[in-house]
Amino acid sequence: MENKKRSFFERLTGSIQNEEEVFEEPKKITVKGEKKENWMEEENEEAELTIDVYQTPKDIVVQTMVAGVKPEDLEITIARDMITVRGKRHETKTIDEENYFAKELYWGTFSRTMLLPCEVEPEEAEAVEKHGLLTITIPKIDKEKKKNLKVKSS
Repeated sequence: MENKKRSFFERLTGSIQNEEEVFEEPKKITVKGEKKENWMEEENEEAELTIDVYQTPKDIVVQTMVAGVKPEDLEITIARDMITVRGKRHETKTIDEENYFAKELYWGTFSRTMLLPCEVEPEEAEAVEKHGLLTITIPKIDKEKKKNLKVKSS
């Protein structure tokens, strides 16, 4: 092994430069009239929805941004230990590609499935959307809850 002087970054992080670096192929630039290879253009792809999940003493709370999505275009499925949020954001305007300066908004279907940290009561869940923020509150199962049964004689 050759003794080379390490770069500032290598000394700072303790990393070692790999001689066999892997380079990604550059992205193809499309010419007008040519078929575009863009992940945004794929109709069958679903984007992954970003979510926050936290707990309160009694509930599991899931929050996600769904700005521009109509409530009827959202589907929320909750099982005892899992939640799936699926929807579709419809683009309302049709603008020619050459008239865009930037195109970063996502239009199309999206979903996210996540395991929940504990068992929940799906039947008692509530979903509220306010200013584009969807908040789903799901009560936890109270494993400490007990019920004394009285035996009946027949």
